[in-house]
Amino acid sequence: MDFRDKQAIYLQIAEHVSEQVLLGRWPVGEKILSVRELAAELEVNPNTVMRTYDFLSQKGVIANKRGIGYFPTDDAIDRIRAYRREQFLDNDLPIFFKNLYLLGIELPEIESRYEQFVSAHYS
Repeated sequence: MDFRDKQAIYLQIAEHVSEQVLLGRWPVGEKILSVRELAAELEVNPNTVMRTYDFLSQKGVIANKRGIGYFPTDDAIDRIRAYRREQFLDNDLPIFFKNLYLLGIELPEIESRYEQFVSAHYS
């Protein structure tokens, strides 16, 4: 995983974990990687992954079953989407709109490119 400088690593790992759940790679009700396993996979300190799991637990995305491990909650997908949607609408969309305006890009072109992207990556 390539980390960006502008965001805390634990939040970037939280995005990664959330994407795994949203894409169905880590299904609701099934155990996710342990703190140590994920730390080894991402080559980060286990304390950083623990901070990620604490953050996601506070958001209600994952739950710790003592002695067993962490699991996505029953409503993890809804919670992830709500949180990420809020972050996108508040932080990313204004920048996107500004660039559309400054570059003279019209919505039909965006719609066409969006459809191409989705079919290429998620079909």
